[in-house]
Amino acid sequence: MPGAGAGRRLEGGRSPPRDVVKVRSLFVSDVHLGTKGCQADRLLDFLRHHDAETLFLVGDIVDGWRLRSSWYWPTAHNEVVQELVELARKGKRLVYVAGNHDEFVRDYVGSTFGSVEVVEHAIHRGVDGRDYLVVHGDHFDVVVRHARWLALLGDWGYRAALASNVWLNRIRSRLGLAYWSFSSWAKLRVKNAVNHIGHFEEVLSSEARRHSVQGVICGHIHHAAMHEDFGVRYINTGDWVESCSGVVEHYDGQFEIIRWAEARRHQMSGEANLVPFARAVA
Repeated sequence: MPGAGAGRRLEGGRSPPRDVVKVRSLFVSDVHLGTKGCQADRLLDFLRHHDAETLFLVGDIVDGWRLRSSWYWPTAHNEVVQELVELARKGKRLVYVAGNHDEFVRDYVGSTFGSVEVVEHAIHRGVDGRDYLVVHGDHFDVVVRHARWLALLGDWGYRAALASNVWLNRIRSRLGLAYWSFSSWAKLRVKNAVNHIGHFEEVLSSEARRHSVQGVICGHIHHAAMHEDFGVRYINTGDWVESCSGVVEHYDGQFEIIRWAEARRHQMSGEANLVPFARAVA
């Protein structure tokens, strides 16, 4: 379904995509601009295919940890920032929820820059009538809160795993195979990591109840999920270094996780215009 303004030209002379989907809200987190693992091109494509009234940036959009130690900022990362600026310029509402890798943003919590609101957390009223706590989630990660040195060490190992994703997927692309995340596959086969994910989900669900809301939308652990296993609706947006996933809220009140690399592969093969890759909960 073409979005408003489909006839305009994008910066650089490109026409906007024809199959833009209008949605009420869009949630993305853990982009990690400034790192080699960031899938900036895929995120840019995702943003340009979705016309949302409100875009929630749910933390770790820019990786300040990495940029402090080594500067890396290719053109694609700059294009993502320019796209966000353009959305704000058009009057779209952008809500920036600070994360741990972009903790410098917390210095500006409570500020509004045009259409961009900087917050520690937000309460989002869904079309379904539920209130959702929108928070990055790092405050509820024991490793990040109480053992920063261990988190930094884990970050180093994680970046090494992400580097393997880059060369592995170059080979897969040449063979005509779809994108596949080795780091995500490995993480979900380590018992301690799986246990950590389950505990994180439970703690965030408890935090939602403490705020007297019916759901939580978060990021941080790079594991897209949507369920009600702990009595409230838990939604994790995933990330843009492994799963390349975001969450959309449709006008009918459904939330959907979209794994963009897979969705684009299906679109280009003509299998479907938009393929849901997780439960859309009414």
